[in-house]
Amino acid sequence: MSTDLTSDQPAAESSGAVCRRLVGRTAVVTGAGSGIGLATARRLASEGAHVVCGDIDEEAGTAAAAEAGGTFVRVDVTDPVQVEALFQAARDTYGSVDVAFNNAGISPPEDDSILTTGLEAWKRVQEVNLTSVYLCCKAALPHMRRQGRGSIINTASFVARMGAATSQISYTASKGGVLALSRELGVQFAREGIRVNALCPGPVDTPLLRELFAKDPERAARRLVHIPLGRFAEATEIAAAVAFLASDDSSFVNATDFLVDGGISGAYVTPL
Repeated sequence: MSTDLTSDQPAAESSGAVCRRLVGRTAVVTGAGSGIGLATARRLASEGAHVVCGDIDEEAGTAAAAEAGGTFVRVDVTDPVQVEALFQAARDTYGSVDVAFNNAGISPPEDDSILTTGLEAWKRVQEVNLTSVYLCCKAALPHMRRQGRGSIINTASFVARMGAATSQISYTASKGGVLALSRELGVQFAREGIRVNALCPGPVDTPLLRELFAKDPERAARRLVHIPLGRFAEATEIAAAVAFLASDDSSFVNATDFLVDGGISGAYVTPL
């Protein structure tokens, strides 16, 4: 693991943020090299946060940290030693761990129906999508407890609330675990000033989704037809939700499944 401090001041422009709710706070973002993680690193920095970008891809993570004016730490989120080092680096560099956005995840093509998904694919998805959240929460909480404050946002998914239109059994099950873990931690640590919420995005236009659906256009069409807004979310829209949950504007939002899904979960009949 290596750290690369590119600046001691967070970047401030380019995300469209209209307020600076996170000035002086330190946010750790995993999966920061692309997609929702990258958009969130930019957004949190624009709101004044010092951002520590964690990613297994050194090139992408370094670029994200440079954009956010923050620090890059290479991390395999399934490795407890590396995860501990990630949060310690945030503390050592900026003096606190105020926000943890535990976002790293995978959705491999071999994760499909339970009838065809092999045990190795199942285990790998649970490790990256669920065990990593456990490890990141376990590493972040001691820092937050010492401070008497903190906000943890764990990336789950709307599919854990509803079931997927096209089966991806390992992914859906892993995100269901994130929901349960987040609720329990939110209740357990609320009176210590720590809030824990599960972020549940709908389908988001990210490299991961584009790669998945390029291989199966029919699968993409089956997803899109269920969204009342008629489109996939932009990563910046999800990042705005993370910034809200990270800030004091959400001070009474805790132990929730925070849906940002374009109305999928509320739709009884899909509009044509």
